[in-house]
Amino acid sequence: MPGEKKAKKKKKDGQLVIRLNKEDRDEFVALCDALDSSAAREIRLFIKGFVARHTSQNAE
Repeated sequence: MPGEKKAKKKKKDGQLVIRLNKEDRDEFVALCDALDSSAAREIRLFIKGFVARHTSQNAE
């Protein structure tokens, strides 16, 4: 709607480079496409969940 401000997203300013088997990468990307997602989005979700789980375990 006009006049409404969008919530600011955190700027993505870091990069993680990984090497993996081409067949695994292709299968992962194809599955992400089939699920109407992106490989980057799924990896970010995994990282956020991983950090949250392990941060809460360390706080106990």
